[in-house]
Amino acid sequence: MSRTAKWLLVTAALLIGVLFVSGTVATPLIESRLNRVLSPPRKVSATAQQLHERLTVVDLHADSLLWGRDLLEKSSRGHVDIPRLREGNVAVQAFTVVTKFPRKASLQSNDAGSDVIGMLAMAEHWPSKTYTSLLERALYQARRLREMQARSRGKLILIGSRQDLDGFLELRRSDRSLVGGFLGLEGAQSLEGKLENLGTLYDAGFRMIAPTHFSDTEFAGSASGGNKGGLTELGRKLVREAEARHITIDLAHASSKTIDDVVAIARHPVVVSHTGVRGTCDNNRNLTDAQLRRIAGTGGVVGIGYWRAATCGTDARAVARAIRHTATVMGIEHVALGSDFDGATAQPFETTGVNQITEALIEQGFSNDQIALIMGGNAIRVLRANLPSEGGAYVPARPATSLLRASGMPFVARAFLLLFGLAALTICWIYTEHYSDEGWLNALLFAGEYYARNFRIALFVIGLFALFLPIRG
Repeated sequence: MSRTAKWLLVTAALLIGVLFVSGTVATPLIESRLNRVLSPPRKVSATAQQLHERLTVVDLHADSLLWGRDLLEKSSRGHVDIPRLREGNVAVQAFTVVTKFPRKASLQSNDAGSDVIGMLAMAEHWPSKTYTSLLERALYQARRLREMQARSRGKLILIGSRQDLDGFLELRRSDRSLVGGFLGLEGAQSLEGKLENLGTLYDAGFRMIAPTHFSDTEFAGSASGGNKGGLTELGRKLVREAEARHITIDLAHASSKTIDDVVAIARHPVVVSHTGVRGTCDNNRNLTDAQLRRIAGTGGVVGIGYWRAATCGTDARAVARAIRHTATVMGIEHVALGSDFDGATAQPFETTGVNQITEALIEQGFSNDQIALIMGGNAIRVLRANLPSEGGAYVPARPATSLLRASGMPFVARAFLLLFGLAALTICWIYTEHYSDEGWLNALLFAGEYYARNFRIALFVIGLFALFLPIRG
C-alpha cells in the first residue's frame, strides 16, 4: 500500500469518525442551544385547562423535521414531538420544511448564496444527494415524516386532502390521542428554479409553500432579502400553479411588495404561517395593519408566533396581546397560531404549554367561541377551503435511509460496526506503516508473510464492509 493510499485511508476513517460524533453529540448540543425553552412548565387555571381540552388546536408552523429526532419519541430537547403534541392537545401540526438558511441570518438583509443546511445535512448523516440538492432535502424530510406515520400505529395521521382532514377530525372526536400533520415548505428554494418540481413536491405530500424565506428567490422578494422586490414572472406562475394544485400560499417572510403582488392575484385564501404584528412589536419581520387587512381580503389567516421578535415579549400574555391587535384590525375569523417551534428560536414554552395561550386569551376577554376560532377553527376553515377534495394519499417512496439509519439496525449495532471498522482499518495502517519489517503479525499468527498479507487484506475488506453497513443509503 502506497503512502498516499495510507493517508487517504486514515483521512477517510477520521472523516467518518467526525461524522459519527457530529451526528450523535454535536447536533443535539446545537439544537439544545438554538431551540431553547425560556421558562419551566407551569399549570394554568382549572377554567383555562377545561376549555383547552375541548379545543381543536392547530399550529401552522414548526421546523421539527430539521433536527433528526424521532418525533414518535418524547425528547428532552426542542419544542415538538408527537407525545408532547398529544400532551398539549394540539390536534393538527404543520411540519414545515427548511432547505436553505443563511450563515448569518438577519432581519434586515441576507445573501441568497449563503447556506448552512448543507452542513447540517452532513452532520445529521442525511443521504448524500441532500448535500447539494435543495429538492432532495425537502423530499428526504417528507419521507421521514411518512415513515414516522407508518410506525405510529395509527396515532399520527398525515393530511393531504379535505377527505383526510374531515376523516381525521371525525376520528379525533372519539380519540383525543390522535395527532394530524401536514407538510409545508418554508421558502421555494427547494424548487431549484423549476416549476415542474412543484408536482414532485405535491406528490411527496406538500400542501403549503412560501415563495421566500430569509433571502430572495427566483420567485419573489423576502422581507429580509437583498432586494426586497415583489413577485417575478416565474413567481406569478408559481402562485397560479400552486393554487391550481390546491397548495396554500404562505406569505411568511415575504416582502411588502411580494405580499401586495400575491394578494392581487390570489383566488384562494392565503396564510402567513408564523409572524408578529407591528402594532405590538415593530420590526421588519412583522406585518403592518394594512397588510393584515389585505390578507383578510383573501379570506386567509395570520398565524401569530410566540418568540420574542414576533411579540416583543417572552410569555403567553405577549402572544395574546398580538392576537388581540390582529383580531381588532382584520377580524376574529382571520387569526390563527404559528409557533415557529424548533425554528432555531427561544420560546416561552414548548408545545405542552400552549394551554397558556388559552389562559391568556381568557384574560384578554375573548369568549370561548372566539378562542376556539383563534386556537384552530380559523385554520381548519382555510385548510378545508384550500386542500384538494380527495387524493391525499402520498406517493410511496423508498425508505429515508441515512448514514446512521440503516433500516432495521439498532443504534448500538450501528455504533459497534462503525467503531469495529475504524479499528480494523487503523490496525491495517499501523501494520503497514510501522511493522511491515518486524513481522509482528507473522509471529502473532504463526504464519508466513503470505498468510499475513492475506490476513491484512481480509481485515481491510472486513473493515470497509463494517463501515459500509451502517452508512449505506
